[in-house]
Amino acid sequence: MNVATLVGRVLAELGVETVFGVVGSGNFHVTNALVANGARYVAARHEGGAATMADAYARMSGKVGVVSVHQGPGLTNAMTGLAEAAKSRTPLIVLAGEATQARSNFYIDQDAMARAVGAVPLRVGSAATAVEDAVGAFRTARAGATVLLNLPLDVQNKVAGEGEVWSEAWRLVVESARLASSVTVEGPAPGADAVRLARLLEGARRPVFVAGRGARHAGDELRALADRAGALLATSAVAKGLFRGSPWDLDVSGGFSSPLAAELIAGADVLVGWGCALNMWTTRHGRLIGQHTRLVQVDLDPAAIGAHRPVELGVVGDTAWVARAVEAALEGPPVQGYRTSELAGRIAAQVRWRDVPYEEEAGEGRIDPRTLTIALDDLLPPARVVATDSGNFMGYPAMFLDVPDERGFCFTQAFQSVGLGLASAIGAAVALPDRLPVAALGDGGALMGIAELETVVRLGLPMVIVVYDDEAYGAEVHHFGPSGHRLDTVTFPPADLARIARGYGCAAVTVTQRADLDAVASWLAGPRDRPLLVHAKVGGGGGSWWLEEAFRGH
Repeated sequence: MNVATLVGRVLAELGVETVFGVVGSGNFHVTNALVANGARYVAARHEGGAATMADAYARMSGKVGVVSVHQGPGLTNAMTGLAEAAKSRTPLIVLAGEATQARSNFYIDQDAMARAVGAVPLRVGSAATAVEDAVGAFRTARAGATVLLNLPLDVQNKVAGEGEVWSEAWRLVVESARLASSVTVEGPAPGADAVRLARLLEGARRPVFVAGRGARHAGDELRALADRAGALLATSAVAKGLFRGSPWDLDVSGGFSSPLAAELIAGADVLVGWGCALNMWTTRHGRLIGQHTRLVQVDLDPAAIGAHRPVELGVVGDTAWVARAVEAALEGPPVQGYRTSELAGRIAAQVRWRDVPYEEEAGEGRIDPRTLTIALDDLLPPARVVATDSGNFMGYPAMFLDVPDERGFCFTQAFQSVGLGLASAIGAAVALPDRLPVAALGDGGALMGIAELETVVRLGLPMVIVVYDDEAYGAEVHHFGPSGHRLDTVTFPPADLARIARGYGCAAVTVTQRADLDAVASWLAGPRDRPLLVHAKVGGGGGSWWLEEAFRGH
């Protein structure tokens, strides 16, 4: 077999089950080899969509994501999705053909491009090292990195091995990598630091835990520790849903926090970030950290400790492992901490955004985005996975759409790119086929990624696609408009998005008032044999406070 075929076979042997991509001559053989060895291939309509689908798939499945692209322009088209994945430390392999001759019109420095966005560039160097190179890429990705595995065109066609027979040495390499991929790396034992954290919690009267991406696997351990310490529970946006069902769940910490959640987080005397960066988003530029709050950070990566805010105590280790060690180090019976019957009543009645009173902000022919999203939350089944794009609208689905658990919210916002939402929803849907996929998009992001509507239809995904249409790039309108700047560069004439969606083969409804959502209920009650696009013409004269947070960070 040739090198390209061998690499595809090795990755399939390592457990790659799904590959997303756009196939050209430079990635034709490796993609076909993956499929021939049992992987599912999901064809996207643009490499940017393919990369984002693979990113979302990896996030929601817990498996290594794979995207396959052509050399040169195939990779450049995928770069925004690659940057998002790298910034999020998504375990992802980008298989890219590589032109190595400088005179080729496809030639670019693909290594430099990967490094520029924080990905790890690797290469299949020869027929003799192809297995080891593929295994190394898989191991690197599995450890929490986004990897570009270059497949030089002049190497791909070289013969590797003898026919279909692999050497025993190659089989052992593949088997050892498969075994290693199933082992969780916990890092050094926390030891004395776990005891120090236990003593801090024993002395706390108002402890709060904030769990992030690095704690999505540690929900049970953190709940158990919080029960002993009397702590309230919150998450970063990417871990939304982790503590769903707990009466002490405050939902998201940061710009999406409800007023009560913000009050309680800011009132903590000990705040522990578990696998959470404690960056400007999660802390509202530090305003959710009280003047006298004792701040602790637990993370597998030593470099993450204190990277955004100084901490009193940093504990290096896997979050689940550390939580168990801290619980074992606690002395005495469980304490009340922050948990009183009075506070339980307040949380039950006020912590959800839908319980916060508001005045309708919608003109004629427009629906308030809060009213829209609350109504959708009531209509959509609980078994759902919500993916949101970036933009002025994005807080509405993040705050008003509930999710059942930590796998219910796909939040690809590390790079803050508009246009990734629909592809994210496709990747999440492939990862979680037993849930209703919900894509929440702005009109700008919907039109950027609209080619992937064909992918949704072709795959037969029973997806609900909600477009919050304000006929503008709303973030810029609300940021620059009050200062008197011209806005004609960021506002647009009306577009009939429902009609466009029908052209792709979707069912569609235009929503300007609450009664229009009866069509959504009818679709949900039916066979769901094609996706539904909800074109919501939203009103509201004010900007979103969550994006004001973003502009402060620019």
